[in-house]
This record gives sequence, C-alpha cells and structure tokens, in this order.
Amino acid sequence: MPKTLEDKKKILIRVRKVQGQVQAIERSLESDSPCTDVLQQICAIRGALNGLMTELLEIHLKDTLVSGESTELQRSDELIQISKILKSYLK
Repeated sequence: MPKTLEDKKKILIRVRKVQGQVQAIERSLESDSPCTDVLQQICAIRGALNGLMTELLEIHLKDTLVSGESTELQRSDELIQISKILKSYLK
C-alpha cells in the first residue's frame, strides 16, 4: 500500500480510470456496439492496467527498498516476492 497521500491518490486515480473504461465496455455491449469498438476499449484497459502496475510497482519499490527503513534480509525477501509477482504478471 502506498505510504504517502500523494502516491495513494495517484493509484486511486488510475484505478478509477480503469473502472470507467470497464463501465464503458459494459455500456457498449448493452447498446450492441460493433465488436471492434469493444476490442479497442479492451486494448485501452490493458494499457491502463499496465500503467497501474508500473506506477504501483515503482511506489512499492521506493517505499520498501529505497527508503532505508528495512534490513538487508527484508529487502532480499522483498525482491524475491516482487520477482515472483513480475514473473506471474509477464506470463
């Protein structure tokens, strides 16, 4: 979880944008929009989720690894966890 109010605000803005895009897909499907329109919106959501992932990862790394508030063992454990998450994400 982001530690600063500014970082939390950034993440929440990104999440709300994704929510809006998902709602747009629902409206498109309900109004029988062409498949190409829906597919384009899905591409936009994918990009938005990638941006959310990148932003949150950057904040998390800054807060946990760079801040200097953790021990070397904690940082090592954190790197292992992040590595597993990234491997899963990139599949």
